[in-house]
Amino acid sequence: MNRVVIHVMAFMILLVVAYQTEPNPFQMNKMENLAAPVSSMSKKDQSLYNEIKRKSEEYKEEPQNAVIDKVWKKTPGLNGLKVDVKKSFNRMKEKGEFDESLLVFKQIKPEVTLEDLPPAPIYRGNPDKQMVSFLINVSWGGEYIPSILQTLKKNNVKATFFVEGQWAKKNPDLLKMIKEEGHVIGNHAYNHPDMKRLSQAESTQQIQKTNDIIKAIIGTKPKWFAPPSGSFNNGVVEGASTLQMETLLWTVDTIDWRKPTKSVMVNRVMANIQPGAMILMHPTPVIEKGLNDLISKIKQKNLKIGTVDKLLTEKRY
Repeated sequence: MNRVVIHVMAFMILLVVAYQTEPNPFQMNKMENLAAPVSSMSKKDQSLYNEIKRKSEEYKEEPQNAVIDKVWKKTPGLNGLKVDVKKSFNRMKEKGEFDESLLVFKQIKPEVTLEDLPPAPIYRGNPDKQMVSFLINVSWGGEYIPSILQTLKKNNVKATFFVEGQWAKKNPDLLKMIKEEGHVIGNHAYNHPDMKRLSQAESTQQIQKTNDIIKAIIGTKPKWFAPPSGSFNNGVVEGASTLQMETLLWTVDTIDWRKPTKSVMVNRVMANIQPGAMILMHPTPVIEKGLNDLISKIKQKNLKIGTVDKLLTEKRY
């Protein structure tokens, strides 16, 4: 019996040892973890860290949801901003004092994006985004494209070229050149019809046929559709949406097809430009001659120039 008792007691001891709670290094007191970076600092560093944390609220900006505006229709949202206190402190600690220029921000995505909204045309980007885009509609004027591309390259600017299907079919080398320069290719229907006079099936066919031609030449399908002459109706927009495409119009028109002088064209744009603007143009002599000046004046207003891919995202830059 003594031997049995000894075995039972030994077994009970093993159970107690096995189930004894031991400290887990990954489950330390959360407050201690949070306090550790500050508590281990010098008083000077603690003061700077707390100052950054306190002032961070002044720089906070809430994200903006994408909306369908009464005037501007489908409008993209914009990421919010929040100061990354830890990274900002790491940048400032060598200097030892608060410096606004060394703040590091985190972008906070909105709850509603363009993809969450029903089909609707897009006329501009978010008006609080310090960026604009060039929309270059192409159904003629191929002879001016190489020079326009050189100007864009010289200024490190990317544009969005909306090409007609039958033009692309006749000018595959120019289309490839545009793509190779890093510009975005959009869809401008097949043969420049009055889209609002077509049935939805016919307008969708115009877009699909052009998509097929563009993809055969450059290997990718466009995401954006620009109706010729800005002619559209709900059926056109919904048809494009069935092809997972957005319908784009414009904010500012160069009206370059009326053959204005260079100064008239540039002044017209600059009188109407605003953050988020999409600027319509074509490969014309006035654009070939005036594009460099237009880019310079836009940059003087501290506006970036990006493709519609960049303009219409929620990212701030």
